[in-house]
Amino acid sequence: MKLGMLTGGDETAIVTGFAIDHRKVAPGTIFGAFEGARVNGEDFIAAAVRAGAIAVVARPEAVVEGAVHIADANPRGRFADLAAQFFAPFPAVTAAVTGTNGKTSTVEMTRQLWRMAGFHAASIGTLGVTTADERVSTGLTTPDIVTFLSNVAGLAREGVTHLAFEASSHGLSQYRTQGLPVRAAAFTNLSRDHLDYHGDMATYFTAKMRLFAEVLAEDGAAVVWADDPHAPQVEDLARMRGNRLITVGEHGKTLRLIGRTPSLLGQTLEIEADGAVHFVRLPLIGAYQAANALTAAGLVIATGGDIGQTLANCARLQPVRGRLERAVIAPNGAPVYVDYAHTPDALEAAIAALKPHTEGRLILVFGAGGDRDPGKRQLMGQAAAVGADVAIVTDDNPRTEDPAEIRRAILKGAPQATEIGDRGAAIAAAIAMAEPHDIVLIAGKGHEQGQIVGEMVLPFDDVSVARECAA
Repeated sequence: MKLGMLTGGDETAIVTGFAIDHRKVAPGTIFGAFEGARVNGEDFIAAAVRAGAIAVVARPEAVVEGAVHIADANPRGRFADLAAQFFAPFPAVTAAVTGTNGKTSTVEMTRQLWRMAGFHAASIGTLGVTTADERVSTGLTTPDIVTFLSNVAGLAREGVTHLAFEASSHGLSQYRTQGLPVRAAAFTNLSRDHLDYHGDMATYFTAKMRLFAEVLAEDGAAVVWADDPHAPQVEDLARMRGNRLITVGEHGKTLRLIGRTPSLLGQTLEIEADGAVHFVRLPLIGAYQAANALTAAGLVIATGGDIGQTLANCARLQPVRGRLERAVIAPNGAPVYVDYAHTPDALEAAIAALKPHTEGRLILVFGAGGDRDPGKRQLMGQAAAVGADVAIVTDDNPRTEDPAEIRRAILKGAPQATEIGDRGAAIAAAIAMAEPHDIVLIAGKGHEQGQIVGEMVLPFDDVSVARECAA
């Protein structure tokens, strides 16, 4: 592809790739120079040009010598649009999911439902790139724009026709999901998270709304979990843009949840849709798992799926890694669950999901991450104090903070909780004290395979540790 084909100019240089890291620039690369939270990409323009960059996308006031300056007040957006032209084509049907909680489960369930309908489907998110037969970890909910677009294009070359991906607030504000023809977008919920980055809830919500205001195709469909307090604002935005609106939940009009009955290993959902009542035996526990499944069903219906068949297929959904995943059953019969809940709202939801299945005590092991929103720590403690019968405060990913200080902040909200700093010891203690009718919930890290302490990532998997302790 020639540079002029992307810029509309007369440049004849051949474009060989895109990069936002000057160390990855090769001859023929278009370099994106953006101001970041820690690093200013404009500082590396000269190095990128020396390495062979033929063009630089940057602010008009940036200094670019020796390469074409593609000047734009919004260089991230311009870079994403140019990169999309280079990497295309993409899967014909793409759907994006945003919200504080439930994104990972919803995109994975959407992938499963599409696969059941006979499509070659994939998902991209916290768990990595997932297809019917493989998973490749990316390490981020939304990878950088170059990695994202190249992965998506690669999936299309492999025959993937349907893609669901997570659209995080970081990814949306940094234009990491730009350029795809998004046919359907879903909103799950909004609660406190990432305020260390966004500053306040209004800015956080605005970042997520970019998915509906700018990324979703004008003739696309908006799928909204109608039971969240912020749902009316999302619905108003969809109506203003003329998007097809699909609402799900107790207040939903497309898929209205009129009954939910917990069972030992799942729940039965009673759903009113298209003038008929459908009963779905969902093999997953918890109200929020029902919400994720119905939101996923909404995305499938929004992209052409049959309502009856899609709801019937929900009975075949498989658990998502680290999302209320039953890690092991202790020798005395007490089940141990692992969940990614790392916000006050998510912790409350995980506790509420397990409570109806708990005949004895709910024993909770949890912590909070370092170098992240400190204001949520006491709130997480309060959620644990209210919902759990026994709470053990331990380390999550302390990163560069003092783990003891993080625990102290949590304990202000849960003064009766037990403090065991070592996460492995905390999990062992919880399982050891569990009696036959108790349930153990290990929250915070879910699918993660490591614990970040200082600048190091130490091997640690909640599921594996729980199984070793139970054995």
